[in-house]
Amino acid sequence: MGNSYAGQLRTTRFEEVLHNSIEASLRSNTVVPRPVFAQLYLETERPLTQNGRAENNDYYDDEEEGSDSNSPPIPYQMKPPPEGSCTTDGFCQAGRDLRLASLASAPLDVPPGFILVGVKSHSLQDNVLVCAVDHRFLPDEQGCNALLGFLGNCMGCGQQGFRYFTEFANHINLKLSTQPKKQKHLKYNLHRNNNGVLVKGAPICWRGHDGRIRQLESNLLEGQMPVPPPPNMTLTHLTVGYTGSHVDQVSQIVEASHSLQNGGDPVPPINPTSSNQAGPGRVTSTGVPANAGPPKKRHKGWSPESSSTNTVSENSKSSPQLAVSQNTNGVRAEIETLLSSSQGSLPSLSVPGLSVIVPDQLLQTCRLQPVIFKGHGPLPQFTGNTSDTLVSSLLHSCYLSSQTLPRVYQHYGPSPIQPLSTEMQILLTVYYLVQLGPEQVPLIEDLEQIFMRSWRESHLSEIRQYQQPQTPTTQGRHYGLEVPAAVAGVPQHLSLPPQGQQPLTPSQLPWLAQLAASSCGEGLIVLGEQVTSLAQGLQLTFSKLMDGHLKNTSYVVIIVTQPGQETQSCVVVTGKHQCRALAESMFSPTEGLKEINQQLSTGFAQELIQYCNVLGQDGDVDSILNSATFDGIESSPVTNKQEPSERSLKNTPSPKDKHGQKDSPAENSKDAPRVKDRVNSLKDICTEYFVQWREVRPIQLAVARKLLSHVCAIADSSTQNLDLGSFDRVSFLILVPPSEVTFQQTVLHLWSSGVLRELGGLEQDCVCPRDVERYVVKMDGSAQAQIDRLIQEAHSNSYTLYILIHDHAHWDVSSATYSGSDCGLGLVDQLINSRHVRDSPNILILHVTSFPFALQTQYTRISPYNEIHWPSAFSNDVDLYHERTRYFGVSELIESTRSGASLPLMRYDSSFESMATALEERFPKLHSAVIRTIVLIQHYCIALMAASGRINSSHSLHKHTSVETLEIVQSLLSAAQQCPAHHGHMVLLRIPSLALAAWAHQRLSRVRRRLGLEDSFEIILGNPNHALNIGQTFIDRIKIWLKIEEPDWVPRTYLELEALPCILILSGAEPLGESLPRSLKYCDLRVVSCSYLQRTTLEQELGLAAYLVQTESRPPHNNGPRSDSLESDAEKLSSSENEEEEGQDSENSPLLSSHQTQSGSDNAVMDPLPSQNTSSAIVQKGSTEAILTLAQPQTQIVPQLSSQLLPHPQPAQYQNQAQCQTQAPVVSQQPTVPPVQTTQPMVPGLPQWQKSKSSSPDSRSSSPHLSCSWARGVMRPPSVLLPRALYDIITASDSSGLPRCTSFLPHISVAWASSFRPLLSKMMTCTEQSLYYRQWTVPRSYHMDTSNRTEGRCDNFHPRRLLLSGPPQVGKTGAYLHFLGILSRMLIRLMEVDIYDEEDINYLSQAEGVQYHSSNAHWPNTDVMKTMPFDYNIHDPKYEDISAVYCPGYSPSTEKSQVRQEDVYLRRRTSRIKLSKYAAYNTYHHCEQCHQYLGFNPRYQMYESTLHAFTFTHLLLGEEIQLYFIIPKSKEHYFSFNKHGGQLEGMRLPLASDWSPDSIKSPIFTPTTGRHEHGLFNLFHAMDGASHLHILVVKEYEMAVYKKYWPNHIMLVLPTVFNGAGIGAAHFLIKELSYHNLELERSRRSEGGGPAGDVWPFIILADDSCVMWNAVDVDARNGPVEHSVSLKQVVQHMEACPELTHYSLCGIRKWSSHGLTGFKHMGPFSRGHLHDFFLLNVDRSQSVQYDQNRFTCHDVDFTLRLHSAGLLLCRFNGFSVMKKQIAIGGYRTFIIKTKMTDVPTSVGPSQYVCAPDSKHLFLATPAQLLLEKYLQHTSQKLFPLSIKNYAHPVLSVDCYLNLGPEVTVCFVSSRPHAINITTTGLLFSGLLLCFTDSFVTPGFLKKFTFLKGATLCVIGADRSSLRHTVGRLELEEEWRFRLSDEFQTANSKEDRPLFFLTGKHI
Repeated sequence: MGNSYAGQLRTTRFEEVLHNSIEASLRSNTVVPRPVFAQLYLETERPLTQNGRAENNDYYDDEEEGSDSNSPPIPYQMKPPPEGSCTTDGFCQAGRDLRLASLASAPLDVPPGFILVGVKSHSLQDNVLVCAVDHRFLPDEQGCNALLGFLGNCMGCGQQGFRYFTEFANHINLKLSTQPKKQKHLKYNLHRNNNGVLVKGAPICWRGHDGRIRQLESNLLEGQMPVPPPPNMTLTHLTVGYTGSHVDQVSQIVEASHSLQNGGDPVPPINPTSSNQAGPGRVTSTGVPANAGPPKKRHKGWSPESSSTNTVSENSKSSPQLAVSQNTNGVRAEIETLLSSSQGSLPSLSVPGLSVIVPDQLLQTCRLQPVIFKGHGPLPQFTGNTSDTLVSSLLHSCYLSSQTLPRVYQHYGPSPIQPLSTEMQILLTVYYLVQLGPEQVPLIEDLEQIFMRSWRESHLSEIRQYQQPQTPTTQGRHYGLEVPAAVAGVPQHLSLPPQGQQPLTPSQLPWLAQLAASSCGEGLIVLGEQVTSLAQGLQLTFSKLMDGHLKNTSYVVIIVTQPGQETQSCVVVTGKHQCRALAESMFSPTEGLKEINQQLSTGFAQELIQYCNVLGQDGDVDSILNSATFDGIESSPVTNKQEPSERSLKNTPSPKDKHGQKDSPAENSKDAPRVKDRVNSLKDICTEYFVQWREVRPIQLAVARKLLSHVCAIADSSTQNLDLGSFDRVSFLILVPPSEVTFQQTVLHLWSSGVLRELGGLEQDCVCPRDVERYVVKMDGSAQAQIDRLIQEAHSNSYTLYILIHDHAHWDVSSATYSGSDCGLGLVDQLINSRHVRDSPNILILHVTSFPFALQTQYTRISPYNEIHWPSAFSNDVDLYHERTRYFGVSELIESTRSGASLPLMRYDSSFESMATALEERFPKLHSAVIRTIVLIQHYCIALMAASGRINSSHSLHKHTSVETLEIVQSLLSAAQQCPAHHGHMVLLRIPSLALAAWAHQRLSRVRRRLGLEDSFEIILGNPNHALNIGQTFIDRIKIWLKIEEPDWVPRTYLELEALPCILILSGAEPLGESLPRSLKYCDLRVVSCSYLQRTTLEQELGLAAYLVQTESRPPHNNGPRSDSLESDAEKLSSSENEEEEGQDSENSPLLSSHQTQSGSDNAVMDPLPSQNTSSAIVQKGSTEAILTLAQPQTQIVPQLSSQLLPHPQPAQYQNQAQCQTQAPVVSQQPTVPPVQTTQPMVPGLPQWQKSKSSSPDSRSSSPHLSCSWARGVMRPPSVLLPRALYDIITASDSSGLPRCTSFLPHISVAWASSFRPLLSKMMTCTEQSLYYRQWTVPRSYHMDTSNRTEGRCDNFHPRRLLLSGPPQVGKTGAYLHFLGILSRMLIRLMEVDIYDEEDINYLSQAEGVQYHSSNAHWPNTDVMKTMPFDYNIHDPKYEDISAVYCPGYSPSTEKSQVRQEDVYLRRRTSRIKLSKYAAYNTYHHCEQCHQYLGFNPRYQMYESTLHAFTFTHLLLGEEIQLYFIIPKSKEHYFSFNKHGGQLEGMRLPLASDWSPDSIKSPIFTPTTGRHEHGLFNLFHAMDGASHLHILVVKEYEMAVYKKYWPNHIMLVLPTVFNGAGIGAAHFLIKELSYHNLELERSRRSEGGGPAGDVWPFIILADDSCVMWNAVDVDARNGPVEHSVSLKQVVQHMEACPELTHYSLCGIRKWSSHGLTGFKHMGPFSRGHLHDFFLLNVDRSQSVQYDQNRFTCHDVDFTLRLHSAGLLLCRFNGFSVMKKQIAIGGYRTFIIKTKMTDVPTSVGPSQYVCAPDSKHLFLATPAQLLLEKYLQHTSQKLFPLSIKNYAHPVLSVDCYLNLGPEVTVCFVSSRPHAINITTTGLLFSGLLLCFTDSFVTPGFLKKFTFLKGATLCVIGADRSSLRHTVGRLELEEEWRFRLSDEFQTANSKEDRPLFFLTGKHI
């Protein structure tokens, strides 16, 4: 079993074929070369023989532990065990113990011919399993004569006859991840000792190892050299992805440790002496001969090209051969090393006993500091001059991380997926280093991605198998492992061997590595076969370094593959550029700045300064400066003694000392021209100047609304983490990084936004930004006190919502426990993540950042649902937000480098790079930042000297600076001269080191002063710790531009420097959120560090150049690439044929390329190291003569552009003198030099620059060549200059098209969770990128989110924490400031409600003069109330559209408003009123006080309530009515139950004599429908905490939904027959039920011996829209004043009224803002109609019932009948109720539809009735409702004489029906002793009889007189009742009827229509 065979080599030599294949693979990324083994193995090989006889050792070639290679074994998935079988290790599937320790003393039955054998199991390291095997299938003592196959028995359960070892392995639960083989697992013979105990005996000899070695040695000595078979390896297809370093996850490694071991314990070699003592000239072989012939047994993985062989090698100089090493892959050692490192220390880097001596003077001799990367195995100990070397463990960590399989592949039991072997890792490392260019620096991220690619390619099928059943564990898209595509420069042909092939062996590794290294010459050297230890290899490397043999070598790879030992390796970096870059990258950013400061303070840089100061034959810079002339007057030389600090970095003042030191214009007055010479120029006005940065853009409004919607989503969630309804105002605090400019910038934005005035935090007369500084906090030492003050205010002001805005949130993510007090980091964690802030329910945190990656880890505190990403303003080139601006950011900068049509906006300076590289080699001890800064500042100084025109032309200064720098300086100097107001551009010079920045500022200022340019441009030192320091001259200019009259004003932000010509030296380790003005033209990043390659670091540096470009100037179409000059060349376009010249640009474009070719020879002089960037080469290829003209002082100002635009400087053509003198008088005194001509930077996707034309009539300002250069430049993004290394990284793209930097580690404080991760996709949205980082990154130990872990939870999100992310400079500050404003407005809106605010109707024009009660009377007098007349008029404005009730003595107004529609309440006048603390609320209100009231009682479970039935009988209902009460457990004490069955008996009522200040005696009934969410049923605040009984009266079909929203409220469920009834039925049932309960309560009390008549008889009927209550203060000084009171106060006042039981109905007034105007005439009490909220005496009003059939005007009808019955009504005018406008639900919402619901039909009022027995469209609407609506809308047809005839009303007997607003109704009662109005002499225009009873008689009707032609309308339940009524009342005597005058409602018979008959009076 498991034998493998080899083929035979063809005549082609193996090494030649393999070398050619590897070389072809290295040189090609597209063509896959022919496989090596396909070229070599085409025939079978004859077996080796000895003594003429072939050996048959087939089974010896089976894979075993002693011969395992280092590649993963063949994957194998064991058959799943049968259901119910045992799977415990050490037991068989029958559940019997097989362990030797258990069976040692047990009697065992061994069949004849079988022997006991010990089986080794990986899961039982200290024990073996016992089995019986037929001895014929086992080898003898010499390892021979074993039959193929297997026959064995289980000694546990006794099962016999296992014919296959695979089947047997499954039975005994070996649980293997590789193919089971008997040679690997049958290890020991077992026998019994003298005590009869079964013990292990001799190991089973599966191979004759010693014999084969001796045989090979004898063959070699006799000259029989075996033909070497090929190495067992195929090169893997790999691709470089760009990732970061890996974080150690020991838990995963522990779980994966078994699967990482490709086999068991290594078997040591039999003859270690012979295998380890191989030297030069000595032949050594440890291999075995291969066997010939076809395979005797089929294996799935076998093919002619995948044969696995063991090879023989000879270590000889003349004929090198490959050697075979029988070794394990060394994974266990790496696992143990990683486990040891998890204890808090790095892995051991040295081996005791071995040491390497570092030579003295290594750095001085070689001018480099070699970097040693620890690979596999421990490094030796270093002694000697160890300071000249650096040791890094990054490569070692990369190796370990690539061998840590993800957990997903460990959840399915034994897995066939194995990690990369050690040998494959080393070989892939060599191939990666081979691909690097001479100037490229190796990146561990690249190598890590190569490993992942290689591993995935080798296990593609298995990975897909594991990924298919997976389900996403994160929100959104699941990011599985995807195959990353290639990156340029990395070979495509490297792949792991397929599963059927043997992996790479250690002996093949050195030879293959040397073959790969041979393709790059001396660039990479592999030390493999000639070294036996890492110590020897390192010592040899140091010797070669000292001897100068490695001058052209960048890397030395040391590989040690000794037989019987683990493969060891390390990489020594010997390239000067690479060593410097790697050494500097080993510093942290803080350590790097400290190193720079140390070098500056010790004077290391002084030699470099002196070296750069010398310009060769041109002299030195200082002497040339001394020769500078001003207007022909030579300046006095300044000695070096006067300015010692300017020539020395050692004496440079510290940033703190430097603050405040500034070159004033008054210094060296004789060297500089006076300011007053040009003071008059300030009076000139530039009409093109404008400032727009204070405007709020539409996209900012959209983002603010998105923020608001997320806040509302938090409030609306079921978690109740934010109760917006409980807040009445907003306060905030903005946290910014410790940058003075950022602080002042935020203050300025806040002050100009007007947010504080809107929030009420700023007085109207406050106009100074200083007054708003208390709302902005710098995160420094002073922040603690302000945060504590905020926390105290939040605790004391629970009704204020505090927004804590953390701006630039990625700046400080350090943990407070890991950060020291001196560094200032960790303050954000200490303050924002404190318990007080976290647990405060009224503090909401908003993180704002351009780079959110550090806050998007696996342990983040921010929910992905709480992230707000800045939207894209354009989609398919459509402006979605009508912005008129287009954002130009990092992606657009990168895109500009790919256009190729013109000079890109982002580029590098090859000339500067060449000089910096040369000086880095000359000064190896200096930090590269020091060298590059000094060189750059020297370039600027020389460029200033060359462009100023003050230096003699004999000095060839242009040779000592770069064209890029000269272009920048020329543009800076000339821009201000072209504008009458001296507007110019900003040049940003980014120098991270504060000390270097201070020196640069001092050096540039000195040169500027010596050249007399103090008034031309400003030099600003941007120190984050200090405020801006600007010269007074420039401050005066800015004040004039901004029209500021404040004398003490100074600019505090960079934004206020708009259009100021200046050089801004921005220092600090990283930008801290400073916004730059639109006048920024050049962003010089040439000295930023290339060592810290994180996405955040790179993008925030590039973000300095982010820009908003105006889109108004976009042309309708693009005429092709146009060549545009610099801003300094604007005067060249002064020709009147501008349009023609623009049209010629594209025509002349071919000449550009031709001229570039012609001038190519000049490049050799200017650029000794030609750049590969063609765009930069265009700038470099200029003629020397043309640049020489730059230094010549010129008298002419406006040069003319030549007809052909050349890409390099040309001699300028000038206009005539007259034109210059007439058009440029202002700047004629200022010498100007022609600028460098370059091509226009291309802005992809943006409009090409167009000249801005002035609207001024002044010919001078309107001329093209004098138009403002700033105004033209503001339409174009700035240009960016980068270091070459960063440029190459940023412009490279990965497979998805994303920039390479996006695949880097996102932030320095996070780490990758696994190497096995996909790359970011270009199609990912911002949300998907967030989910990607949340899945694949983890915070480091010093990250503040590290502690944010909860056991058993996958997330621990803070519920009130939001994240706003958007690109740099896009306007996030304005967005969140606007968010604060709209949030405040929303809270005010939530605290306000729409209250009906309408003036009462139908009042007498002249108020009555009778006053019945004093204005300050508390309660009504019963006797007085009886004498008061009843007011029949209806005053409620909601009844403006109903019929007026006739009242004698009242004359209606003739100016009555128009009739309203049916849904008139939707159009009624409302006012927005702020809710008081006594308001009623709907279900959306949540506060802590309401929790128990709403059902969150800890004593009772939520929704714990009981359904109780209650039955009573009423005569009008005609049958027993069964009602249902839903009573929560917490409210059962309000009811009485049967003691035996627990049946509901009634509702407990208090006594009239009871009184308590904290309770309400009257039960409150609120009928409601359709308002389960919006009904105002939360009376907790309205009752001011008083106990009360509140019952919701709901319809049966709405019972469930009301119970859901109001679980703690008592529900009275109406019977099923009332589902379609109106409000009259609800009030009827409430009143009758209450009276019935009153009788029951009286009986219950009388049975108990109590007073029966003293039971409280009142109930409260309240509308579900009553929101607030008010009381009138009549004692106020300025007349009656209303103020808000609680419902408790209103009810208790009414309940305390003396003789209250004499009143049948008491109510209050409806609120109106005009209600108090007639309060004195109205009186404190009145008699009239009552609505919406009243106190009903169910006992006194028992004789009068609500009409159960009524839908509308039921309260008017009930009040009229109450009054006619002689019952007393009283309205308390001292109280009023406010009704909220609720447009949803309610009893006034009626839907009239047809029975055919599928057919939408519009039904008019005329269709509500029809003739009896006619075919008509029946309606699915109650008959009573149809009748009421018909009478309301068709009264002009029924009662034509009554229209607008108040003097002749319609007589309505015993009921009130609405006949429309134009008809007046006179109500009379037919009851005996009823109180009716006097109708003597009153003529009625109609008679309405509705359901008349026996009290209506013919004699009663004869009392009334009707007009001739008056209309009669008789309503009955059916036609027979109509005829009976007509006959009984003898109506035919005075009324004429027709058959056609009989009608019915449009109902079917089953719906019981109503009938009515009309007639005319005779």
